[in-house]
Amino acid sequence: MYPPVPTYTRMETLLNVARRSLVGFVGCCVVSLFFACAEPNERSISVDTGDAGRPAANPLRNAYFGDLHVHTKHSFDAYLFQVRATPDDAYRFAKGEAIQHAGGFDFKLGSGPLDFQAVTDHGLYMGVFPAMDDPNDPLYEVPLAKELRGETGLSIQQQFLRTVEALRGQELVDLPVEATRKSAWADVIEAAERHNEPGKFTTFVGYEYTSATAGMGNLHRNVIFKGTAPDIPFAATESLNPEDLWDWMDNQRDIGNESLAIPHNSNGSNGAMFQLSTFAKEPLSADYAEQRMRNEPLVEITQVKGTSDTHSMLSPNDEWANFEIFPYRIATTLTSEPKGSYVREALLNGLALEDTEGFNPFEFGFIGSTDTHNAGGTPEEDNYHSKTGNRDGTPQKRGSVPLDEPDEDGNEYANPTSRLFSGAGLAGVWAEENTRDSLYDALRRKETFATTGPRIKVRFFAGFDYDADLLSDAALLEKAYAGGVPMGGDLISAGESPSPSFLAWAMRDPDSAALQRLQVIKGWVEGGRAQERLFDVACSDGGSPDANHRCPDNGASVDTSDCSISSGLGAPELKAVWTDPEFDPEQRAVYFVRVLENPTCRWSTWDAVRAGTPPNPDLPLTLQERAWSSPIWIRAEE
Repeated sequence: MYPPVPTYTRMETLLNVARRSLVGFVGCCVVSLFFACAEPNERSISVDTGDAGRPAANPLRNAYFGDLHVHTKHSFDAYLFQVRATPDDAYRFAKGEAIQHAGGFDFKLGSGPLDFQAVTDHGLYMGVFPAMDDPNDPLYEVPLAKELRGETGLSIQQQFLRTVEALRGQELVDLPVEATRKSAWADVIEAAERHNEPGKFTTFVGYEYTSATAGMGNLHRNVIFKGTAPDIPFAATESLNPEDLWDWMDNQRDIGNESLAIPHNSNGSNGAMFQLSTFAKEPLSADYAEQRMRNEPLVEITQVKGTSDTHSMLSPNDEWANFEIFPYRIATTLTSEPKGSYVREALLNGLALEDTEGFNPFEFGFIGSTDTHNAGGTPEEDNYHSKTGNRDGTPQKRGSVPLDEPDEDGNEYANPTSRLFSGAGLAGVWAEENTRDSLYDALRRKETFATTGPRIKVRFFAGFDYDADLLSDAALLEKAYAGGVPMGGDLISAGESPSPSFLAWAMRDPDSAALQRLQVIKGWVEGGRAQERLFDVACSDGGSPDANHRCPDNGASVDTSDCSISSGLGAPELKAVWTDPEFDPEQRAVYFVRVLENPTCRWSTWDAVRAGTPPNPDLPLTLQERAWSSPIWIRAEE
């Protein structure tokens, strides 16, 4: 039913090379254009002419960028933040048009249209809060509706907290909301169908399953449908247990509604997203692992509420681990426990479980998205409009510029939550063409990558016979696919196999900073313990990794008075064929790529520069935008 995750032994790799050598010349011109920065559709190999006027499919795959996490007025929280934009507005925004912000101004993407998008309004009471604002709807007279309209004097923040209280209690349970939910869901589906343009712009029908633990540990997932969708989504009102969501997805799949779920904001889960037990605190099992991976092969690693790669407490030897850490559980100011909350640790725990129990429930690929509640996400630092509508739609409200006068508690800046938000992120997908089928199949096989906003392209392969000459080979991609596995895959190491080699490659976003360093992050199990190590494998500006596997600093800097950056430093692309100097064929291991840009101004510094005020001293002045490939797993042949 699913596209198989590629796995190759050394013998199969050699056979693939031999079989494909006869057609290797097909990729020569394509790959040379590829590394000459041509646009994706100019790189296509014509094997399928497609529909009339549609670009032909490219078997070597193009990079497509999109957002699989967007909220509109149908989400209860977005509506409370004064957002009135519709799913149609969200898709117009993704196509490059300007839409109106809740703050009353127009805004648009600064770096041009996206290739794909999904509107993912909360399944929880979808469309109900707009109905409470409609005098012609019976829900208008509900006492809670009057509170949320401000008729009792509640501020927007108080209305939001009142909503959380109502959602966690019983006030909404007995209200007649099913017809309203179905109507809003139909609007989401119809908008996706109206805006889907195969070959040009792809829409997915989706929604957010919004669950949490009793302690407000985040367990949210976005559910993305490949094509057809049910009449109404499975929401947290049906069950807070994600395993019940997976059961529902399995049942839907049996009747033709194929979907996958993507966990997000594990950083705010207080250890719950990747806990080493079931929701009911029972031991994990092979059945659990199989069902989880069947239903959620991906994880959203970066978005506006912070980055969930790793935490400096979990990766103390990673100098770049402390990046855009959002420390709170979602919708609270309660601290979130790092252990069990970050993706890299989950990958390592998955290896350890596989080593001792024979199953791995954490074999995730990576994407990024925005989680905008404005119907349009702005992941660019210099074009940032935050997340929560009118609540943080100005620099003063989001804490990057001082208040006109201190608040009642003497604070010179607005609340700490919004100022800790990130200008992130985007999902990257390597697919043959920009269609639902092709993009969804790529999501399934985990040939995906995540960026913090810039449209950096990342590729990652592993095989047994890559060598340095491959980097200059005109048929690089053809041979990379033929001789190994791409990101998201498993490479099987047989007893006679040499150490695998990795092809790592990244290309800069021409509208963002140049690239500084290309890294491979390794996780493995040794002596029953999961471990990790970071290797710089390609350096900009003529540098080479030292004995500690680190590139020298290339000297790039930022003038924070005007956000200008160093010129002439950094690289347009970085690529390497790398062999792990510490590889042990008896160890289970996982590898993925991270690429870092030269430093640039954080969005909060951009706000301050434009306002002519000093930057908030409690916030970082600069950051290094980055991208991650999905992992590759190396396993010994059974």
